[in-house]
Amino acid sequence: MSLKGKTIAVTGAFGILGTAVVQSLLAQGAAVAAIDRAEAPRDPASLGAASLHGGVNLGDAGAAQAAFDAIAKSHGGLHGLVNIAGGFRWEKVAGASLEGWDAMYEMNLRTAVAACQAALPHLPDGGRIVNIGANGALKAGAGMGAYAASKAGVMRLTEALAEELKDRGITVNALLPSIIDTPANRKDMPDADFARWVTPAQLAATIAFLLSDDAGAITGALIPVVGRV
Repeated sequence: MSLKGKTIAVTGAFGILGTAVVQSLLAQGAAVAAIDRAEAPRDPASLGAASLHGGVNLGDAGAAQAAFDAIAKSHGGLHGLVNIAGGFRWEKVAGASLEGWDAMYEMNLRTAVAACQAALPHLPDGGRIVNIGANGALKAGAGMGAYAASKAGVMRLTEALAEELKDRGITVNALLPSIIDTPANRKDMPDADFARWVTPAQLAATIAFLLSDDAGAITGALIPVVGRV
């Protein structure tokens, strides 16, 4: 499998999962545009030869479009998009603020919609879009309402956009990870069996496959990547 000659934009690229995805795509020969709201990555060297686009507020349609226009111009086009930008907030419905629900919508769904809209004018027939949903959105637990609702929105976005783009051969799929093995999650759940969680590298490998020519027959899929949770 090779992504040589492909330019892939990755949102949320400065985080743990984003960095793993950038590294995986670079290893497959892709040119990668790393996009993040943060002004700069903590460790720029970890993103290798990727072009860095920090300080981009994907919740703003104008900012998103300007970023993708600049990426397509500098790279001579765009072949794929990976939407990782997002966040998590645990909060029960009772007594919670509506602002918390708005924040989850803004981080997890609005950014994905804006990035897709900004990327689409540059994607050729046969392009690729991969979104990050959540296995927890299939059935929300206590304190997961706002997060699960926003990630369920990502799932419906994936399905709708896949249908819209079938005639152009652009595939749109979403991964539904369980708990991702990150330092933050280990700190929050110190007694868990980390070996059962999904690693960023495992998710990155699945994303790389969905971006490849070999995955051309897969679209509108919501793919659980849950490890042994």
